[in-house]
Amino acid sequence: MKKNPIEEGKFTEHAHGMGTVTEAMVRQRARELALINGRTENQVIESDLTQARRELTGEEGLNPEPTEAEALTEDRRWEPVPESTGHQMPTVPPPDEQTFAEKLVEEGIQEAEHDQMTAAARAALKRDTEP
Repeated sequence: MKKNPIEEGKFTEHAHGMGTVTEAMVRQRARELALINGRTENQVIESDLTQARRELTGEEGLNPEPTEAEALTEDRRWEPVPESTGHQMPTVPPPDEQTFAEKLVEEGIQEAEHDQMTAAARAALKRDTEP
């Protein structure tokens, strides 16, 4: 069953509603990821930006492997004579409030973990730079 694309992406960040993900939000998250990965906030690399964008837009899960049909070349995808007349597609059910609540809890846990890692990285950096 297909998921409703409106239900994808993050809803909160640091316990505040997010709204639309902006480039500034992506860059801030990338700076935090750089800090967590042992670099300074000014040493953001492309993978930090990519990961930040994936996290904030809800693409954090694994990318599925392409199906056999997707792996075929373009000229082999089409059947010259259709073998079926088609069928009715399943309807997408309305969002489940319980599932949404579970997603918010999981997202809150992930944000808390991210905040703890950021704070620990900053404390370690401060401790290492003090004389």
